[in-house]
Amino acid sequence: MYRHSMSVPIRYRYATVEGLKVFYRVAGPASAPVILALHGVPSSSRMYDPFMRKLAPRYRLIAPDYIGFGNSDTPPPNKFTYTFDNLAAFTLKFADILGLRRFTLLMQDYGGPVGMRMATARPEAVRAMIFQNANVYDEGLGLVWETRRPFWSDRSAHEATVRQGALAPATVRNRHLGSDPNTEAYDPDLWMDELAYLHRPGIDAIQAELIYDYQNNLASYPTWQAWLREHKPPSLILWGRYDQSFIPPGADAFKRDLPDAKVVLLEGGHFVMDTCLDEVAEETEAFMRSLPEALGYE
Repeated sequence: MYRHSMSVPIRYRYATVEGLKVFYRVAGPASAPVILALHGVPSSSRMYDPFMRKLAPRYRLIAPDYIGFGNSDTPPPNKFTYTFDNLAAFTLKFADILGLRRFTLLMQDYGGPVGMRMATARPEAVRAMIFQNANVYDEGLGLVWETRRPFWSDRSAHEATVRQGALAPATVRNRHLGSDPNTEAYDPDLWMDELAYLHRPGIDAIQAELIYDYQNNLASYPTWQAWLREHKPPSLILWGRYDQSFIPPGADAFKRDLPDAKVVLLEGGHFVMDTCLDEVAEETEAFMRSLPEALGYE
């Protein structure tokens, strides 16, 4: 059972990576097993704050904001290449600056393509993996992805629509709610805070770059699946059943390549910790305890 303690302090820090400031949250004993938490879109490390407080008594949790997100620097696309390749490379450099040699990857949404690139680039650093609605299988793609394909095939004709949609309040709200009938369980601050970040100057251009580049994630699925099949890292798959972006068959698909992985469907949406924080903490705690000691430490 996890040890819940709201008194565990979280530190809010910056690291400089190639001249850019990367904001991150850190909590837990310096000598404890490291969980490197990678956030989704349009969120930031803020999504992990309550989770970190629950796990920090036993683990070292580190959650950065990608460049272009949250409290990290947001250079315009003509000054920074917003691709998932580059976000992953920056996150590896961030890990190096913090001296992280071994860690468990906790990946949500965009954290999946960022984390899988990190894993394939440096497999010896990744000792275990936790996927939370972080898709790497075609089966997990909801109908929403069909609306992206015209943009990928003809960017100039569809970019204005994509930018407008990415910043729309209904889009951001629905990403949290999905098809969950229990809408009263969701705090509206979850998406109102994200909207405030999204409507800062220049963020629409950054989001458009990454949405356009997302097609390369789909093209990388076979490579990532082969990596999982070859390396078979200890893995936990946590999925909100009401997610409409990444649907539950994407969780079940992991069993093809990771037959020993535990798959848990929870009564939540895309950001399953919105409503199932205790369950996520309990499953994560049990998973981390199941790892051989050498698999969890820096």
